Amino acid sequence: MLVPVLLLVSDGGQRPSVVSPVHSGELIVLTRNGAACHFEDASGQYSGLETDMINEFARQYGYRVRWIELNNVDQLVSQLVQQQAHIMAADLDLSAADQRVLRAGPAYLPQAQVMIYNTDSTQPKNFSDLLGKRLAVVAGTQHIDALNSARAHLPGLRWIAVSTAWEEQLLDSLSHGEFDAVLVDSASFALARHLYPNLDIAFTVGEEAPLAWQFPKNTSPILWSQVQQFFKTIEQNGELDRWVERYYGYVDQLEDTDISGFLERMRTTLPKFRPIFYHAQIASGIDWRLLAAISYQESHWDPYATSPTGVRGMMMMTTDTADKMGVTDRLDAKQSILGGAMYLSELMALQPVRLEDPDRVWMALAAYNQGQGHVEDARVLAQHRHLNADAWCDVKQTLPLLSGNLHLYGVKHGYCRGGEAVIFVESIRTYYDILKKYEKPYTPSLEPLDLPGSGN
Repeated sequence: MLVPVLLLVSDGGQRPSVVSPVHSGELIVLTRNGAACHFEDASGQYSGLETDMINEFARQYGYRVRWIELNNVDQLVSQLVQQQAHIMAADLDLSAADQRVLRAGPAYLPQAQVMIYNTDSTQPKNFSDLLGKRLAVVAGTQHIDALNSARAHLPGLRWIAVSTAWEEQLLDSLSHGEFDAVLVDSASFALARHLYPNLDIAFTVGEEAPLAWQFPKNTSPILWSQVQQFFKTIEQNGELDRWVERYYGYVDQLEDTDISGFLERMRTTLPKFRPIFYHAQIASGIDWRLLAAISYQESHWDPYATSPTGVRGMMMMTTDTADKMGVTDRLDAKQSILGGAMYLSELMALQPVRLEDPDRVWMALAAYNQGQGHVEDARVLAQHRHLNADAWCDVKQTLPLLSGNLHLYGVKHGYCRGGEAVIFVESIRTYYDILKKYEKPYTPSLEPLDLPGSGN
């Protein structure tokens, strides 16, 4: 649960510093709402790269976490400088001025500063091309330093420093023509670019500036030592790579034209089938938006889709799978979606109990595409290569190996087109991410669903 935002004392007084978590057992963390930081996922749990790392750090050292979400960089920095929290984990590169009053922890994610433009207009090649243009940046970030440096050579360079929005909001405004360019972190753009097919990188600015947690200057030596050891451990055991893959590993899978087509069909085609996906969620317990993402990847929401290999319908089912799931007409949208949903539910139940979401979901999707036996083979290969057989980011490295004879020794199910399974899963992850942004979760009610007729 989030606690109320801490407010600064209005009369200029100074609150007492928070007690070290080493003594209190409570770790107070400043963050912001965003895809890489702290957001409520489809299951109602808080997720995000920063959230996962903080929660694991707290678990290892026996702390309970109290999160404080704030609205802008100035508030975050002010609270940390006044020692009203122990850590700031907010996916931010701070300005040089802020960095001087805080202490950065170990770097964990390299990123560059990138100038983003709307592809409906001419691509700027450098800062000179932005003279007289509407350029925006989040106030209090390292981007201000980069712009000040550029203005030393181009006195006419102007920009808007926005203190009431984050980079995600700036990208949305750019997409709608409210700005001509925005300067953001490459990691922020990587997470958002599939939502805005009309945005692209114009040019890179300055040097890489890796992300890191921030601390008060006089942070507890014990806490500081624990953080150093934590990052050393997660880098060595591969856990950091797995977290990064979970949130960033699929972002470059689709082309802009794929995204544009998907967004258009969300507007024109999806509404017709939305009640069927709702019904399938009730029956299977699987988020309707994930089922819709699978169906789009399979058939582009075409009930009559048929492949050269004979799979057919909205969920592109084989005859054997359709028979197993009681689907008598694969071209009936209702039967196909419900059958596919129940089949995926069965595959999710086949995954080892120790698998955690979302890895369990991605493994089940790979099995939906190539079969559970081949996924098990890929997991065996992962173990042989000293990878984590329970992590999708490692298993997706070994699935493509199943298409080569050199690697078939010791696997039970032989050849498969494992690379196709990886593309299948990663594409669905992107479509699902878009659907989660634009489509609301479905909460069943007592009112009956108005399902379209058969064959629609």
